[in-house]
Amino acid sequence: MEIESFRALLTDEGQALLAELRDHAPGEELAVATRLRRDHPAELVSAAIAQARLRQRAVAKFGAADAARMYFTPDGVEQATRTSVAEWRARRFAALGVRRLADLCSGVGGDAIALARAGISVLAVDRSPLTCAVAEANAAALGLDGLIEQRCADVAEIDPAGFDAVFVDPARRGGRGRIFDPEAYSPPLSWAVGAARQSAYAALKVAPGIPHEAVPEGAEAEWVSDGGDVKEAVLWFGTGAEQPHRATLLPGGDSLTGGRLPDPEPGPVRRYLYEPDGAVIRAHLVAEVAEQLDATLIDPSIAYLTTDTLRPSAYATAYEITDTLPFGLKKLKALLRERGVGTVVIKKRGSAIEPEELRRKLKPEGVNSCTVILTRVAGAPMMLLGQPARA
Repeated sequence: MEIESFRALLTDEGQALLAELRDHAPGEELAVATRLRRDHPAELVSAAIAQARLRQRAVAKFGAADAARMYFTPDGVEQATRTSVAEWRARRFAALGVRRLADLCSGVGGDAIALARAGISVLAVDRSPLTCAVAEANAAALGLDGLIEQRCADVAEIDPAGFDAVFVDPARRGGRGRIFDPEAYSPPLSWAVGAARQSAYAALKVAPGIPHEAVPEGAEAEWVSDGGDVKEAVLWFGTGAEQPHRATLLPGGDSLTGGRLPDPEPGPVRRYLYEPDGAVIRAHLVAEVAEQLDATLIDPSIAYLTTDTLRPSAYATAYEITDTLPFGLKKLKALLRERGVGTVVIKKRGSAIEPEELRRKLKPEGVNSCTVILTRVAGAPMMLLGQPARA
């Protein structure tokens, strides 16, 4: 999309087209486009249809109410922070007393919006003129332009020392897809760390798979999951955290800190199996959860915990195990058939078996359900059968 096409969407004619397209179904686009081109320029109709499609995609991240009023680019939808995660980060900044923040590599404005709604004044900086125009329109559409100043510039031109805090969200995608080397980010992680150290507080968004050895000295590394899916990792500076690692689980906001305990001991599978949240695993905090639950690992290299006693935990999902058996397709099919199991939830960790392929081979039938966990126990491939545990 060219910036001229985007600006045309902000005119009265463009707004009228977007309003008409608000509830259209994807399969109706050709017929809708043909009808609209009778009264409007073809280029404007194409831009409006593309924007309507992006708004539909953005609902998952921004919610229906905001997505219907905002503007997006394809990369902007893909790379924007999910609202729940952005709001969590904004609350952390606000709790630190931050009132003025530089949002570097701000994109279409997802983080700036959450920060502004938390009462923080934001300078949002991006080098793409189109992205800046979109972000500026978003701030205005949501009534936040009084708190968000948009600037089209290279982030290296901004002096971080003039702000209470800095947030940097480097580009982690290139022409060939995801970038895994932090020094290949744009800007590189080393530059972002240098900018962070010039401000009282800072947060740097990085890939969840960042190696722990790449975390800078003195930084608090936080992994955030939403609804069980790990969404991002953030390096925090200036928080005074006593523990180096944090796992935060949204939407509840439970946070577990630690990172200094040794790995728990392995042992046999007992009555209950606990599957730690992905953020806990990424943050290397399985040992902290094991200590809370008085649990052991089922294998030194597998992040499943086991215990005889059911205890509540916000950081792991519990299953009551009925069978612990060496993996065997025939035996599994026979057991499920014998128990009338028609609904099978297949989970795996440390197994090369693909769940969907296994499900096709099982051909489950019946009214009962079962959770099948494919994993390793003491180095051997095993299958654990059970159900989600009930308190």
